[in-house]
Amino acid sequence: MSTNARPLGLWTAIALVVGSMIGSGVFLLPATLASFGAASLLGWGLTLAGALLLALVYSWLARVNPADGGAYAYARQAFGDGAGFFVAWSYWTCTWCGNAALAVAFAGSLGAVWPAATATPMRGAISALAALWFCTLVNLAGLREAGRMQIITTILKLVPLVLFGLLGLFWVKASSYQPFNPSGQPWMTVTTTVAALTLWAFLGLEAATIPAGAIRDPERTVPRATIIGVLIAGLATMLTCTVVIGLLPADVLQKSAAPMAEAASRLWGPMAGVGVGVVATISCFGALNGWVLLQAQVPMAAARDGLFPAVFSRLDQRGTPWFGLLLSTCLATALAAANFSESLVTLFKFSILLSTASALLPYAVSVAAWFKMNPASSIAAKLAGAGALVYSLWALIGTGSEALIWGAGLLLAGLPIYLWQRRGASMAANSPPA
Repeated sequence: MSTNARPLGLWTAIALVVGSMIGSGVFLLPATLASFGAASLLGWGLTLAGALLLALVYSWLARVNPADGGAYAYARQAFGDGAGFFVAWSYWTCTWCGNAALAVAFAGSLGAVWPAATATPMRGAISALAALWFCTLVNLAGLREAGRMQIITTILKLVPLVLFGLLGLFWVKASSYQPFNPSGQPWMTVTTTVAALTLWAFLGLEAATIPAGAIRDPERTVPRATIIGVLIAGLATMLTCTVVIGLLPADVLQKSAAPMAEAASRLWGPMAGVGVGVVATISCFGALNGWVLLQAQVPMAAARDGLFPAVFSRLDQRGTPWFGLLLSTCLATALAAANFSESLVTLFKFSILLSTASALLPYAVSVAAWFKMNPASSIAAKLAGAGALVYSLWALIGTGSEALIWGAGLLLAGLPIYLWQRRGASMAANSPPA
């Protein structure tokens, strides 16, 4: 396939992984984790380890099946059309629900820099939807343009984050990490809770596998981009969040709506806080752009296999699956608009709940698919795969009953479409030739 047909290279694929992972979580998590103090590092370590194991499995799967669709393609190859459909449906739901959350997070970050933009719930909703539709228009212009936007926004947010983390180490106070476990909860409870909270920051580790058909030399590029991207994003996020916890008193940190900006303001003055707010806005926008790029890729792959309606596979003259892109954005718009009267924080939490619940099933099924497709793998590989599977199932259970109920409901919502597509395929197979 020509370079024009595969417009995405290694750096774009890495930017897609890093940019999709680093969004709002790195700026909001320090306040959420404040009650656990330095003990939060235990949960961070477990989440990073689980994410790296999943990244390894996805990199191996990309070598075996470097096709569009990521988890969908792997599930269908290993377990058939039924599993493929429900993984595709679940992941698609994850993307457009997650985009609603990222658009809301963008509005919240913009409001910290420009308060008038979110002075009322209506203005906040308009700011969120404006970012969502701007990213959609960029992606309608073509994958190459969306990829360039992703590289630019990833650089603009990654460099300041790493600099903040490294420079902040010189001002960290050891007393801020004492007591080590201020929550007083058992170690296992702390680790499990923190790992569940930090999971949102690692969604997107599989991003390079989704548009594999548009990536040059996917057998080599996708695995490398996945591992490199997860390492960069994971370490940068851990560093930054841990430094913020060491810079602010626990009582201040827990009440802060923008902990990183507050830490920067205390260290280097008000303008530094504004600068962090700008970086947070760019970060959310970059993550939103990456997820908008992904939201039409899985439905397109499923439609080409006859599991989603054929309209999802239609491409415009720029090679963009326009219907899936627009429908996904419309659904994310509806989710945000239906709750615009709520606070941005409430809407953000609700959207995260839907997105996380929908992402974990594809992770677990992908690992199971790798086991089925590689029965003769080495003992080390099997141990890594087993660790990834245990982590996926544990994280799925750890999201709580509410998330599991939402996830089950979203899966059931796809059942009528699956049955309709199966009925259409059966009628076509049994109809006499023309």
